[in-house]
Amino acid sequence: MGPLPSPSTPAGTHGLTALLAHPAGAIVALDFDGTLAEIVPDPEQARAHPRAVPALAALAPHVASIVVITGRPAELAVKFGGFAGVPGLDHLVVLGHYGAERWDAATGTVRAPAPHPGVSAARAELPALLDGAGHAATQGTAQGTAQGTAQDTAQGTAQDTAQGTWIEDKGQAFAVHTRRAADPQAAFDTLRAPLAALATRHGLVLEPGRMVLELRPPGVDKGVALTKYAEESGAETVLYAGDDLGDLPAYAAVDTLRAKGHPGLLVCSGTEVPELSTRADLTLPGPAAVADFLAALAQAVSRT
Repeated sequence: MGPLPSPSTPAGTHGLTALLAHPAGAIVALDFDGTLAEIVPDPEQARAHPRAVPALAALAPHVASIVVITGRPAELAVKFGGFAGVPGLDHLVVLGHYGAERWDAATGTVRAPAPHPGVSAARAELPALLDGAGHAATQGTAQGTAQGTAQDTAQGTAQDTAQGTWIEDKGQAFAVHTRRAADPQAAFDTLRAPLAALATRHGLVLEPGRMVLELRPPGVDKGVALTKYAEESGAETVLYAGDDLGDLPAYAAVDTLRAKGHPGLLVCSGTEVPELSTRADLTLPGPAAVADFLAALAQAVSRT
């Protein structure tokens, strides 16, 4: 494990200094895919980096809270992250569906609202829309996989559609992945406008990401989730790490907290999304480096 890397901005330096000075007043918030886990062609094969969970377990006893904020269903993130039953992570919180769902390690249960009616209506129209655009896809069942009822089917589907687009059904939302298409960027660009129109017709919002287009209910994003959690926990300092466009609202939330006198540190995993990396206080090469940063942070705060 190397030394703790230094932020490149005065605000980030102030945030890290404040966290090290009083870790018990800090929350560490992290995205999952691309931050704790590598981006993979099949999203159902994503797993937390092997060093990530041990680093989080070492860090957790020294800070106010660790929270994972993800667009995935909370239960699925817990499963793929390997977060349940880990000593040291007794108070970990996972906010799934951008905060619409909440899993608490202390109880092992998920709290979730009723699905937005527009999600099922839009989902019903999706196959015809993709067919008409020349990008027919097969549907996986992420929610079912999380419950252990459709794992074989979902994994088989992903293998069968290795060269095409794939629909990830998240229950509270759904996403169209283009990473496996013959030309992923062309498929992404072709589908963006019709999917945006589909979202608008059903009162949803379109969230673009790295070769993925997600439709979800409005008024729910990582910034809202982070702000609510920071208020709930009484955080003095906030660290947030992410890798994609969906993390921009969380970055904005940290900026707002800074303006209110709460030091913050913005970490970016990877450089594939310049909209994020250019705003970060600290840019790391990817999930392996994020895991090492968390381990170095755990070691540093254990000495305070």
